[in-house]
Amino acid sequence: MAQALGTSDKKSVNVDLNIIPFIDLMSCITAFLMVTAVWINIAQLEIRPAGHARDAPPCVEIDCDPPKLSVLIEADDIWVGVSRVNDFQKLPKIQTGYDWTGLETALRAHKASAFFERVSNIEIAADSTAAHPIAYQELIAAMDTAVKAGFIDVGITDPQGLSARPVL
Repeated sequence: MAQALGTSDKKSVNVDLNIIPFIDLMSCITAFLMVTAVWINIAQLEIRPAGHARDAPPCVEIDCDPPKLSVLIEADDIWVGVSRVNDFQKLPKIQTGYDWTGLETALRAHKASAFFERVSNIEIAADSTAAHPIAYQELIAAMDTAVKAGFIDVGITDPQGLSARPVL
């Protein structure tokens, strides 16, 4: 602790601080921060934005990019659409929730077509509003279903940024 050295004069006090507990605390904190930094990097979900800008019109011209497959999750339905041809498939909810097997079947059928047999990217969006919220787990389930169907490059965008968006 502290030790007073010197003369018997009350003005002269020399104090030596013991900094070993401080060094112990700093080494523990440093080790904790390094370990948690690794956990944070492992637990992140890497996504790349997909689709067009929010206010861009959907691509319908012949000289546009190749067709893209889009999945839109709404409160009651899942829409699977192909850009440039405006082909949409509606998958309504079933009693247990969203029809993930139907979505996988539809995506596998698109993957087998000539448009998408060599394509590995897909764009997914969830139309979540305050009136009809969509759980984050539903978006992850759609991403997992797309990967199971063979689309390994999954991009997430907002509903207005999809290349193929259904007009209701």
